[in-house]
Amino acid sequence: MVRSILNICAASAAALSLAACGGSGGGGESQSASLVLHRGNTAEPYSLDPHRANGTWENNIIGDMFIGLFTENAVGEPIPGMAEEWTVSDDGLVWTFSLREASWSDGEPVTANDFVFALRRILDPATLAQYASLLYPIENAEAVNNGEMEPSELGVRAIDDETLEIRLAHPAPYLPGLLTHYTSFPVPAHVVAQFGDAWVQPDNIQVNGPYRLTEWRTNDFVHVVRNERFFDNDDVCIDEVYYYPTNDPNTAERRVRNGELDLNNEFPGQRIEFFRQEIPEFVQVHPALSTVYLTFNTNQPPFDDIRVRQALAMAIDNEFIVSEILQAGQIAAASLVPPGIANYGGEAQVSWADMPIDERRVEARRLLEEAGYGPSNPLRFEYSHRNTADNPRIAPVLQNDWREIADWVNPDIAGIETQIHYDNLRSRNYQIGDAGWVADYNDAQNYLYLFLSSTGNMNYPDFNDPEYDALMAEANNELDMEARAEILERAEQRLLDAAPIAPLWFQVNKSLVNPRVTGWRENAVRINRTRYLCFADQNETE
Repeated sequence: MVRSILNICAASAAALSLAACGGSGGGGESQSASLVLHRGNTAEPYSLDPHRANGTWENNIIGDMFIGLFTENAVGEPIPGMAEEWTVSDDGLVWTFSLREASWSDGEPVTANDFVFALRRILDPATLAQYASLLYPIENAEAVNNGEMEPSELGVRAIDDETLEIRLAHPAPYLPGLLTHYTSFPVPAHVVAQFGDAWVQPDNIQVNGPYRLTEWRTNDFVHVVRNERFFDNDDVCIDEVYYYPTNDPNTAERRVRNGELDLNNEFPGQRIEFFRQEIPEFVQVHPALSTVYLTFNTNQPPFDDIRVRQALAMAIDNEFIVSEILQAGQIAAASLVPPGIANYGGEAQVSWADMPIDERRVEARRLLEEAGYGPSNPLRFEYSHRNTADNPRIAPVLQNDWREIADWVNPDIAGIETQIHYDNLRSRNYQIGDAGWVADYNDAQNYLYLFLSSTGNMNYPDFNDPEYDALMAEANNELDMEARAEILERAEQRLLDAAPIAPLWFQVNKSLVNPRVTGWRENAVRINRTRYLCFADQNETE
């Protein structure tokens, strides 16, 4: 495939700017006559090591650099990645993968041993991988991660260089989706052996995906360029990508409209009608498998009292929030698992879901008085939230909702940088915090596993209920999908009744995408890989 690069850049300059053709739209030097994409990416990455990342904004970059056994197509569905073929044993416990021929960006072959090395590394407790619990379906993974077994006892092995076997602790029908997640990506064992934790630095890193890292300027940009050794390189259009941390969606909006950014994966919901009138061709809004919720720190008073948690949860008017504040099609949530999840009925909901808000606030006051709070013993607490997207606008609304219960309810609010906020949640250094979860794979288990006692620091409220754990274990071993769904619904109902969390709303994906960017597709899991994107003004000939 031969590109008419000079024609592309000439057309781009006439239409907008040289930002997508090696011009001055972003930081750093670009290759001349390259197709350059400038992506707004919400927040600053904590790490680009697949074993130390923990956010969707990191996934957007890491998933452009690495390919797992499975990957996503343009609409976010699992498709074969490094796995060309696979077989599953009759009991669903042994998956055997035949790997495609592929190499790292330094020319070394990607082998089954790289996968074994990576899975052992992320589950080794010395790695301190905060997302390791996602891989607990693998045989012995939890014991390895808890330091009770050696990494060599993990249920993975290389039969030969091209054949990988994964043994599971229980059947996992969602495994292809899980294996699209960066926690399961291979890492180059030979590079990690040479550089240790510094293997992910731009001068050292080697990748097996479409792009390789060349520069990372903290709080400025991450820059990647095409990996010519990627197995599907011939079908990749964009040559370079700059990812920018766009904490302020209003500033990001202006940068998109000015042509400095080709896209931004967020915008203020209250401006959606303005955008639809002024730049309708830029607006991308569609349903998402994503839930925003509050988490209570159940380890400390007053949130070790279920009555306090229930009172504050039921006093929130989330119908008002979605209709008057967010205004972009979000749905008020009465459950954790969002609508649209595969193989799930979704009957669980909070007990006050059908109560009018005035009645809920009366009941909330009664519960707090029963718990010992009142004029002589005010309820004081701090609500902390991510300082990005719509979250700062929601915080005073929640504060007002809680004050409506009684004048002796005194909440403070604190906006915190996203990475620090999530660090606080994981270390339980908070009282009430906002959180969001985007499906890693399309299955209710991906939401409900978060609150297992074994999940660790991803279980933000430190919820610990043996009966909940038992229901989840029962669901894990149920092969009948309808029966499994019923068990998962019972588990979700038990979680909602205990109120360690308060569901707020089900998200929509809101993005501003310059219409000259092609290949951006409606996507419930909010994963739009750069390898599928191109520019409308690119002229191609075979």
